[in-house]
Formats: sequence, structure tokens, C-alpha cells
Amino acid sequence: MPSFQFVHAADLHLGSPLTGLAGRDADLARRLAAAGRTAFEDLVSFAIARKVAFVVVAGDIYDGDWADASIGLFFARQVGRLDRAEIPVVMVRGNHDAESVITKSITLPERVHLFPANRATTHRIEALRVAIHGRSFPNRAVEENLSLSYPAAVPGWFNIGVLHTSCTGHAAHATYAPCSIPDLARRGYEYWALGHIHEYQELSRDPWIVFPGNLQGRSVRECGPRGAVLVTVEDGHVAGVERHVFDRARFERLSVDLSEIAEVAAAHGRIEAALRPLGEVAASRLVLVRVHLTGESAAHDRLCADRDDLAAEVQAAAHRVHEEIWLERLKVETRRPRTAAPAATATIDPTALMADLDRDPEFRARAEAALAEIVRRMPSGVAEEAGIEGEFEALCAEAQALVLGRLSGRTC
Repeated sequence: MPSFQFVHAADLHLGSPLTGLAGRDADLARRLAAAGRTAFEDLVSFAIARKVAFVVVAGDIYDGDWADASIGLFFARQVGRLDRAEIPVVMVRGNHDAESVITKSITLPERVHLFPANRATTHRIEALRVAIHGRSFPNRAVEENLSLSYPAAVPGWFNIGVLHTSCTGHAAHATYAPCSIPDLARRGYEYWALGHIHEYQELSRDPWIVFPGNLQGRSVRECGPRGAVLVTVEDGHVAGVERHVFDRARFERLSVDLSEIAEVAAAHGRIEAALRPLGEVAASRLVLVRVHLTGESAAHDRLCADRDDLAAEVQAAAHRVHEEIWLERLKVETRRPRTAAPAATATIDPTALMADLDRDPEFRARAEAALAEIVRRMPSGVAEEAGIEGEFEALCAEAQALVLGRLSGRTC
């Protein structure tokens, strides 16, 4: 059996809008929208440069039904590049691009094989003695264990299973086509190319069962490197699995402890120092960072007095580190030191007046109702991305700090 390499990718989610700064900067919005496509272009270029034997895509090529033909034409153009390089593409549909979801189609090159949705079948690459088994999703919510109906391994061939699944269960992802590692191992395949879970995971090495993760992170919930894997096969066995990163926009979370910081200028300096390691990451891609400020700080009220000014200072610090680092969101979770003197006027103590206000039943009922109405009116998913839902206590604390900071007569 000849030695060869293949690429295993999944969860391209072409057409998915990346969230973050899209509403604040038109040029950045355009670049974010292009990040997923550019990542796939880079993967195709990588496959051609490495002269791989074939490419496997384990579902969710598209994020949903096409608004127009442009996303389908983009995918056809890229697999056309692979076809001209004589590199076959083998793929299944997942929950986002299930047969019942995608209503439009564009003819793809002959070397592109899409597994049917009605049953699991086998696709053979005769020259390599490779048997690839797979089944597409017929609809968005597949609750049955599809792996149990996959064909038996072809004796003497290198067998690959392609499956979009929530194998072993993941709280962050919907449970589709559930299965277990023993379920997959019993099929007798040498490699399982999985999709659906957006984090890179090696579930097993005997046999190899791999989630490559998604190709491009889509929000701050998907931080860190994103890409695909290159699998090397020698003498009918997996000789190596290498992860390769292709993302063009990287989401990161950064927590900055401002404990013992008393001056706003010193806080700015500590934030900039914490951002510096992201400079290397930003050398080859956009970086969108969510910054959390924590700790007991005497500068707490002044930091909270004008959030827009503070966010602008953090963004300026990010750009001093690298022009491609962008503040996705600033979350101030600092606290007023317990021993600090309250911000007060000569006649009243605002801190005492506001103490435990958020625990007053009437206040809570009115405030929670107002917050629920705001969330209801926001577009789907926006409240979640903005960190509004389920954060009533934090929002009350932020509001109190804002009021006290402005009453102090000192702003950021």
C-alpha cells in the first residue's frame, strides 16, 4: 500500500458573519466577513502545495442556506482549484448544511464526492486502496447514532469514517448523531474524520478519532488557533497527525488584575503590558480581544466613570502594541477596596444611599423587566455576544460604579 497524506477539515461555516466590531468599523467588518473564506483559500493552497492525495471535509461547509449564489460559487471555485491539481474532495453534510437546509446548488467538479443522506455508503480511491465511509445529515436535527449503520471495513484497505457528530457529548454544542468512542472503534477503521465540535481534539489514537476544530473562530466564544489537520499514512497505518492553523481572525480573552493600582494612568500601563504578548499573534492576522479588568483597586470608580473613554484608552494601548489588535469588548469587573473612603459630597454619602439597592425587591423587578425588554428587542445572538443575558448582578455593580465615579468629579 503506497504512502500518502490527506487533509481533514470540518466546520468551514462559509457565509457565517463574524461578530465583534462589525458595527463600529466598516473596513474591519469587511475584513472579518472575508476571514472564513480566506482561511479556506489558504487551506486549498496548502493542500495543493503539499500535493496531498485527497481532502476530507466533515460537515458544515456552509453556515446555512444561501442568501444568494455567491457563497456556493466561492466554494465551487476553490474545489475547482483542487480538481485541476487532481486532488479529490470527499465530504458530508452536517447540521448547518443538511440536505433539508440548503435549497440551492451549483454543479461541482467530478472529483468532489458528497455522501448521500439516506444511508451510509463507501467511496473508494482505487489507486491508494483507500475506502472512505460516510453519510450526510438529511435534516438539521439528527438524533440517531449514524455510526452504527456505517459499512464494515474493507479488508486490506485503509479505511476512513467521515461523520458529523457530538461524539461523547459536549455541553457547548447541540447533541447531533451521538455516538461513543467504542461505537466508532468497533467499525474497524484506521481513522475517523469527525466534525461538529469546534475545538481541536484527539479522542483516540487506536484507532485515530479526531475533531480538527473549525477553520475560523466566529466569536469570542471560540478563542485561540483554528485550522485543520494533515494526516500521514504509511504502510496502511496512520504515521502522524499534524495540526495546521489557517484562521485569519483570532479571538482572545485577556484578564488584567488591577489590584493595588490606585491611579488610572498606572492601570492603562498595566493593561498595555498585558496586551503585548498578542503582538506576535497579530503579525499575521486580525486579533479581536475581550479585556476583563479585575481586582480591588482604588481607581475603580474613576475607571467606571466614563466607559467610552476607558475603552478608547484600551484600544489605543492595543494599537501601540500592534495595529491589528482590536478591542472586541471591555468588561470592567474591578471592585472598590473595602477600606477605601466612599466617593461622597459634603452632605450625603452616595455609597451608603446605593448600598443594597440592587437587592430591593421592587427595584429588581423593574430593572429585570427593563433588561428583558432590551434583550427581546435586540437581534438574535447579539445580547449573548454582548454579555448582557444572565449578568444582572454585574450590570448593577457597573451602574453603581459609574454613578459614584462621576459623582467623585474625576473621570478617566
